[in-house]
Amino acid sequence: MLVELRLENYAVIDNAAVEFASGLNLLTGETGAGKSILIDALALLLGEKASSDVIRTGAERAVVSAVFECEDGAGDAIEKVLEQNGLDESEDGSLIIRREIAAGGKGRVFVNNQAATVAVLRQLAPQLATLHAQNESILSFDGPARLALLDGFAGSDIEPVAAAYEAWKGIRSRIGELEQGEQDRLRLVDLWIFHKREIEGAKLQVGEDERLETEKRVLANAEKIYNAAMQAFDLLYEGDNSTSSSMRAAQKQIEELVRYESKFQEALAALETARISVEDVGATVRDYAGGIHASPEHLAEVEDRLASLDRLKRKYGPALEDVIAFGEDVTRKLSEIENKDEILRELRADLAKAGTEYLRAARALSKKRDEAGRKLEKQVEAEINDLAMKSAFRIEITTSQEEGNWTAAGIDQVVYMIATNPGEPMRQLEHIASGGELSRVMLALKVSVEAGSNRVARAPAKASSARAAAHRTMVFDEIDTGIGGRAAEAVGKKLKELARTNQVLCVTHLPQIATFADHHYVIEKVIEKKERSGRSRTSIRAVVGEERTEEVARMLSGAKLTNTSRKHAEQMIKANT
Repeated sequence: MLVELRLENYAVIDNAAVEFASGLNLLTGETGAGKSILIDALALLLGEKASSDVIRTGAERAVVSAVFECEDGAGDAIEKVLEQNGLDESEDGSLIIRREIAAGGKGRVFVNNQAATVAVLRQLAPQLATLHAQNESILSFDGPARLALLDGFAGSDIEPVAAAYEAWKGIRSRIGELEQGEQDRLRLVDLWIFHKREIEGAKLQVGEDERLETEKRVLANAEKIYNAAMQAFDLLYEGDNSTSSSMRAAQKQIEELVRYESKFQEALAALETARISVEDVGATVRDYAGGIHASPEHLAEVEDRLASLDRLKRKYGPALEDVIAFGEDVTRKLSEIENKDEILRELRADLAKAGTEYLRAARALSKKRDEAGRKLEKQVEAEINDLAMKSAFRIEITTSQEEGNWTAAGIDQVVYMIATNPGEPMRQLEHIASGGELSRVMLALKVSVEAGSNRVARAPAKASSARAAAHRTMVFDEIDTGIGGRAAEAVGKKLKELARTNQVLCVTHLPQIATFADHHYVIEKVIEKKERSGRSRTSIRAVVGEERTEEVARMLSGAKLTNTSRKHAEQMIKANT
């Protein structure tokens, strides 16, 4: 859930902060006041592309930040993303995101006050919020998006299908490698044999290069190391004024104190322990010095060996472990070539089994989608008709078991069909011309899918991956374009219904919708009198009570308020609260 959004030097906003709450949060204001600026800023925090054009004139950079509260499955998913990118969680479990846009298009990203990337924001975005602008949802309403919407309603778990598909595809790739043209195969065999001989002849050992680097440093500095070790030994143990001798002398004196004052017994024991530790260190450095032998010949051998290892790492690396792994892979490929026919028979048998397993999982998923599709189309049609439309809605699922149509998401393609008026033919949802109709259909879809997702979440069965991707915050930017009157009131009711289980943020210009708000915010332009140029800035403030009534009245009658519009606004708010 979005708790707070802050903007600094962003577009026409110099400095603004707004706190949001659960339920339906509605943003209103006069045309041109910048209502959509907040939505655009939030989109940046979800990984949208940034432009230096958003920097307020005269400022060096724009800063957008937000605080999200992470709950339930979304919190687990966010924790996983943070862990994968080496980022720490906050102490209170919230998520703090900040993005800075500097002149020239450059900028920085911070997650929980740690440097991050825009790619991380895109990974986090599905767990934080969904943005629905006018026509924007349809523009990205491709095949995978349509399938995902249906799976979200059904609570489908596509992981078994994806795993089966990857297994099948991996086996098919290995068969393809073995069935390459004869000339290519012979050329590769000769090259692989050369690689194998070169790597095997080197007799590599894991960690050998690191061990030899250490040995090289010791051999190259043998005299310095020997002298340092022996001096340390003398100071600790051997010399007349060594630490060990001094501690033994001190022990004798404290033993004398113990005869008269028993409280020094503990100090005597501590000193004895320290002396033993010092003598152990002295013995260790002495033994180490005894094993050091300056040998220019051996140093040359080590350097030659390191040079050989570096050459292999440049060819097959970058690390020595990579070289070893490369050699093992080449050996495996050669073995497969030598036993090509037998291995191909085994692989084809494995491919058939993998294909059978994939189809089994894909058919089960298709059956679940088909059942869910029948339920969803009835529910969406009912929701659409509640939004002052007389429409027929259908979900067409096309299933093809041909290998060419196999994907990690299954063997289905989904198309949403609608007839917005009685007697009209069914058309694809994407082809609806009316913006108002499109907005209402998309809202009906989201309400229906969310209802299905919540039903799945309440079931005792294990939550599916589709539900894990459900969003806590939903943002609608002027989805009420092209509607009014009874249709607008119906949209307001649906938004209110959606807000019972989600945090909903909505930019609207319709008073019928504004009256359903749990939390109402007004965005307005303010002319700075102190500036000679009369420069304007945008402010954001929450309105309640009389102020809210005044704002709804303004939306009803325009800039000139009347007692009639105020009374009407008051009645509408009371009726929809």
